[in-house]
Amino acid sequence: MYYKDNNKHHKAHIHAMYQDDEVIIEIPNGEILEGQIPKSKMKLLTAWIELHQDELVADWKLAVQGQKPYKIEPLR
Repeated sequence: MYYKDNNKHHKAHIHAMYQDDEVIIEIPNGEILEGQIPKSKMKLLTAWIELHQDELVADWKLAVQGQKPYKIEPLR
């Protein structure tokens, strides 16, 4: 998630990277807006988004206002 990153997609979203791949996913519904990562990693990411959707939306609101988002437990 990047600060004030709502100009291109105009939707709440996150950026996820795996090795050299990047995917941009709308939150909270999980729709892929751009890019791709391996299917197995996408399944894990989708589950993580579902578990943390309220936190992600709250952080998105902070980030687009230029405020620091809260840390969310990463995938392990």
